[in-house]
Amino acid sequence: KNYTERKLIRRTKNLMLILKNLFIAFEGIDGSGKSTQVKLLESRLMKEGHDVYSTFEPTDQPIGKMIRSIFSKKMVADERTIAALFAADRLEHLLNAEYGMLQKLAEGYTVLTDRYYLSSYAYHGVHVPMDWVRALNEPCAALRRPDLTCFLDISAEVSMQRIVKSRESIELYDTLENQKKVRNKYFEAMELVKTQENIVHFDATQQPELLAEAVWAAVKTLTEK
Repeated sequence: KNYTERKLIRRTKNLMLILKNLFIAFEGIDGSGKSTQVKLLESRLMKEGHDVYSTFEPTDQPIGKMIRSIFSKKMVADERTIAALFAADRLEHLLNAEYGMLQKLAEGYTVLTDRYYLSSYAYHGVHVPMDWVRALNEPCAALRRPDLTCFLDISAEVSMQRIVKSRESIELYDTLENQKKVRNKYFEAMELVKTQENIVHFDATQQPELLAEAVWAAVKTLTEK
């Protein structure tokens, strides 16, 4: 009986941690400042007493590394293959027993991710039907939707200016025309999922510190709840 009670208490505590801790995704076209805002929010949350696990997609694990090889043009793959690789990398990102996001939530961390499945809807939705991409990523959405998705919005022109300035080489999707299409697909995707997702739109052309304050205001609303 004591063993059973202790086991039930542990399970209850783990469930409470998952419900209490936040899962926040950052989305936007390339150059929108997601990685910067993840770092700034991580610092703010830690000051507030949260244990924070920050991560990104594609991951730096084997499937993610394959994706990055395709992006850097070291490998060639069909758009459907790329979309499927992202979905596989994302599932592993969620479910891995060591570094998986669900595991980190269960351990008591608030999880911040630079990109999640809305990125796939937008980027791959340019090249293959978005409904197909959504179906491919449905297992991920079923496992865990973000408590908050921060969409950092910039124009395609600003995106390319920042990419050229910050990167040593141009990747597969880094063209002005593609960034325009991806931005449009983001809005299409957000409209499709607006009843299922908590998405907040931010003007990402403002100074990083001001943007961080706006992001924090949205996050604080969640922490107060």
